[in-house]
Amino acid sequence: MTRHDTAMSGTAAEAMIVMAEVEKWYGSFQALSGINLSVRRGEKIVLCGPSGSGKSTLIRCINHLEAYQKGEIRVGGTLLGDDGRTIDAVRREVGMVFQHFNLFPHMSVLRNCMLAPMRALGIGRKEAEATARDLLARVKIIEQADKYPAQLSGGQQQRVAIARALCMRPSVMLFDEPTSALDPEMVKEVLDTMVALAEEGMTMICVTHEMGFARQVADRVIFMAEGSIVEEAPPDIFFTQPRHARTRKFLGEILRSH
Repeated sequence: MTRHDTAMSGTAAEAMIVMAEVEKWYGSFQALSGINLSVRRGEKIVLCGPSGSGKSTLIRCINHLEAYQKGEIRVGGTLLGDDGRTIDAVRREVGMVFQHFNLFPHMSVLRNCMLAPMRALGIGRKEAEATARDLLARVKIIEQADKYPAQLSGGQQQRVAIARALCMRPSVMLFDEPTSALDPEMVKEVLDTMVALAEEGMTMICVTHEMGFARQVADRVIFMAEGSIVEEAPPDIFFTQPRHARTRKFLGEILRSH
C-alpha cells in the first residue's frame, strides 16, 4: 500500500478541511476563484505555484486570517463564519507557521511557547511549561529554552515557531513558505522537523517551493495559478506526468532553479 493509499483508508478518510466554491477579492482583484478542496484527516498537502497565484491566501482563509467573500469553509465539521465564536473554534484546531517567525522578542523561547496555551486554553503554568519543554525537545531545540529569539539562528527560530504552534494541540498545521526566509544551510533542519511531524500523522497543508519535500512527504501536490487550482495529483504522478502545460512550465522552471 502506498502512502497515498494509506491516507485515503480507514479513519484518515474523514474530511478535516472542506473548502467549497471559495472566492476572495482584494478590491477589484480576485485572489481566489471557485476553490474546491477537501483534505482528509492525516493527509499531507503541498501547494505550489508561481508568486501571486493565491497559495498563501488560500491557507490564510482556512483560519480566517483573511476573510473570504463567497463559498464555505469547514474545519473539523465547524462552518467558519465571521463571528468570533466559530473563528475561535477553528483557530483552536489549526496551527500556523509563517515565512517570518513572529516570535515575541522580549520573551524567552520557553515563554513564547507557554503564552498562548495559558491565555487561550486556560492551561495552568506547570502544565504549559511541561508541554512546551516536551515539544521543544521534539523539534530538537530544548537546549535553547531559556534564550531569546535574537540569540537564535533563523532555522532555530522557525523550529521554535513550529513548537509554539504545536503547543496549542492543533488537529491541522498550515505552513506558509516556512523555509523561504532562511539561509540555505538552515533549510534542512526545518524540513527535517516537518518531515518528522508528517510521519507522526499530522494533517498538514504546506505552501512551499521545496519539491524534494513534496516528493518525500505529500499525499497530494496541488498546483495553483491565477487564484485557481489547475492540477492536483499524488507526487509520483504530479512530477512525472503533469497534464497541464502551465504545470509543466512551472516544474521545468523550479526544478532547473534547484
